[in-house]
Amino acid sequence: MKKVLLLNGGKKFAHSDGRYNATLHEAALAFFDRAGFDVKETFIDGGYDVAEEVQKILWADVVIYQMPGWWMGAPWTVKRYLDEVFTAGHGSLYANDGRTRSDASQKYGSGGLIQGKQYMLSLTWNAPQQAFDDPTDFFEAKGVDAVYFPFHKANQFLGMSGLPTFLCVDVMKQPNIAADVQRYEEHLAKVFGITA
Repeated sequence: MKKVLLLNGGKKFAHSDGRYNATLHEAALAFFDRAGFDVKETFIDGGYDVAEEVQKILWADVVIYQMPGWWMGAPWTVKRYLDEVFTAGHGSLYANDGRTRSDASQKYGSGGLIQGKQYMLSLTWNAPQQAFDDPTDFFEAKGVDAVYFPFHKANQFLGMSGLPTFLCVDVMKQPNIAADVQRYEEHLAKVFGITA
């Protein structure tokens, strides 16, 4: 049985209430409950115990980050979570950066201790899909995962491997939460190999 840690990185700030991310987080929670998975969750902006979060990551087979795209990346609360929790995981989540003075052949980023675990990003953006896909648009057809390159690398530093990213676009100007929830459930079913 899979064990999933759902991290809700939504936040009420400025013109955002965090409701889109809360709805997707709750949809994932219900989906995994129906599928018989073991689930733990954290609402990052609601506060957390750093040591307990390290233990949750060690417990989980898969960590799912639910978050909005803010200023071309994760909200500061999610970045703070990574800074605090990953750093506290020294010795359990990662040993070191992978290199030693005595063995120069080791590669930077190879010191993770949680190989075999996976992570996934579920993202909400005000930007339309075209902004990620069109070579003449804002992200120059690099795609959403290129926008999150440092975030991916932070998780991979621990030894985790990434699952396909889920993306909701145009959520401020053309929201369609019902369709996005349905697409998310279909995405989860495909990624986790669950049939109805």
